[in-house]
Amino acid sequence: MNARIRSRLTPYLFLAPALIFMSVFTLYPLLAVGYYSFTEYDILRPPAPVGLANYQRLLNDGVFWLSLRNSFVYLIVTPVIIALAIGLAIALNRTLPGISVFRALYYIPVITGSVAIGIAWQFLFNGSGGPINGLLLWLGVIDKPIVFLTEPSYILPIAMLMTIWMGVGYYMVVFLAALQNIPEDLYDAARIDGCNHWQKHWHVSIPGIRPAIVFVAVISSLSALKVFDEIYVLTNATGGVLNSGSTMVFYLWKQAFRLQNVGYASAIAMVLLVITLSFSILNVRLLERRED
Repeated sequence: MNARIRSRLTPYLFLAPALIFMSVFTLYPLLAVGYYSFTEYDILRPPAPVGLANYQRLLNDGVFWLSLRNSFVYLIVTPVIIALAIGLAIALNRTLPGISVFRALYYIPVITGSVAIGIAWQFLFNGSGGPINGLLLWLGVIDKPIVFLTEPSYILPIAMLMTIWMGVGYYMVVFLAALQNIPEDLYDAARIDGCNHWQKHWHVSIPGIRPAIVFVAVISSLSALKVFDEIYVLTNATGGVLNSGSTMVFYLWKQAFRLQNVGYASAIAMVLLVITLSFSILNVRLLERRED
């Protein structure tokens, strides 16, 4: 092998471990799921081709459409998380005694296990003596305890609040890093131009962290579409009464691991893949447009 060929192959040799890893843990599972989505497969028996039957079944599956709707409703957490994280980042972007302690406190939920947090939230919303019921009874808002986690109208909002509480600290750090990259001269110029405190942040801080906002919007949107832990823990792996808290990923898990409908679960996974890819492409396009 001459030196010229060796020099051309060298970059690919460096990339080979990563390419092999991606092929084994990403490409192969993706192709396998795509194949299984056209089969009837329950792990115990070999997959049997059924054509588009699984996708036709999706069209008539009320729980699938409910799960899809819940997943899109869950996207409400994205603007809420962005607003709260920006507010916290602005509040903590200053040099005050003990400010680092507050930054660490807001980040604690991020490094705490979602199962542990879910158990804590189950206690908070316990229908037979939880702190939330106790507070509402004390304030006179309700006259008898509410069993929040078995009420179809409450389970999804509670899960969304849990997601916001767990995620806002992480996104706060992202925005805090972006804010610290904004030159102080821009704030001085804004003050000279007569901007008050809020106008200064609106005209300087927000435009300065716009790439971070788009990044957080992409990541939090994809996380919302793929939410699972919150629903699993809060509903004790049932999805709630009448599947009221079921989301796409939870329904996929239920079909695959509870009901052993691997072929049908694979079809759900392919639909979820198309949705998440569409969101990713849309957000990247928006980012490119803003940069232009």
